[in-house]
Amino acid sequence: MVLVPRWGKAYATVRAVFAERAGYLRRAVREAGSERDDLVLGAKSVLASMAAWVLARYLLPPTVSTFAPFTALVALRATVYRSVRDCVQYLLAMAAGAALAASLAALAGIHGWTFGLLTLLALCVGRIRRFGQQGTQVAIIGFFAFSSGQGRIDYIGHLAASVGIGALCGLAAHLVLAPARHVHHRQQAVADFYTGMSRRLDGLAEIFEGGDPEAERVRQWRRDWHRLSADCERILRGIDAEIENSRLHPRRGADGAESALPRAREAVTVAERGMDHLRSLTRTLDYALGSAEIENLPGCFRTSFASLLRTTSAAMRQIGQTSPTDAGHLARTLDDARAELERVERRDRPAAEASPEVHTLRGTLLTDAGRLLAELRSAHGVHSF
Repeated sequence: MVLVPRWGKAYATVRAVFAERAGYLRRAVREAGSERDDLVLGAKSVLASMAAWVLARYLLPPTVSTFAPFTALVALRATVYRSVRDCVQYLLAMAAGAALAASLAALAGIHGWTFGLLTLLALCVGRIRRFGQQGTQVAIIGFFAFSSGQGRIDYIGHLAASVGIGALCGLAAHLVLAPARHVHHRQQAVADFYTGMSRRLDGLAEIFEGGDPEAERVRQWRRDWHRLSADCERILRGIDAEIENSRLHPRRGADGAESALPRAREAVTVAERGMDHLRSLTRTLDYALGSAEIENLPGCFRTSFASLLRTTSAAMRQIGQTSPTDAGHLARTLDDARAELERVERRDRPAAEASPEVHTLRGTLLTDAGRLLAELRSAHGVHSF
């Protein structure tokens, strides 16, 4: 066995890293998406930090100029809402830390024990929920104001000015080049997810209609449920991020964008619950194929059940489409599916001499399909898609 030299492994690792970064940059330049958003945010962070440092360097003492670019970075987050929120929390933390440092320096002087008392008080104050993730900045600002500024009011004034410059530079970058809106992209992700679920229902219907059973394909669908659950969570996170991105956004969204995101979120929530019933239906069919019990089901039942699955699939496609769902059309489709379910339950029963396994299989299939349909019907009664 030929051992690759260490420098060869290091070269291969560095080359792989550069190739990955190059691909990342190509995707960011070629199409809109998370890569481009990250690239634009990085560029805005560099420019805002540089502008804040230059302004603070020429307007304020060098002892506080570093706070300006740091605050600019704090003020630049993925969304305008988060930027404003973090910036306000940082300003509150700065005010609290500076006030603690000035008060202790004036009342007790600059000593080791007063520094310890400052640390204790700053850590306690920083735990207040209003400061959010900026709670630790109470102690950090207090340290600078106490040690470098000796608690002097003029130093604290310069410190506040430096922080203000950084905050203005960071927020101005968002106003000049606001974060991109991805409403249609989130809607399309929901539509694609529903299309995948609908396609699986149609595939199950084909099997009941007498097509090639393809047991391995059904098993693959069972293995895919974990990935689909992860996709569902990822889509929900993306929608929540886009809802946050719409808050305080300086650019007006497209017509209907404000209602599109809540509608898309509701649709994903319905899909998440319906996916449990579809998973159970797939598991039942996998068992039926493995035991060959599906061949013992009456032909009329299999045909009617396939029609029920196709009607339910059509309802799912209507819920998941990017445009607002026609409530009347969806209601009619769900009513048709409910009528088909009732017909199958009333008729298409196995012969009396059929094995108990066939009766159990029929009942399990109807239960799974009925629960999926009931989920869609109840969601339609509560939500507006």
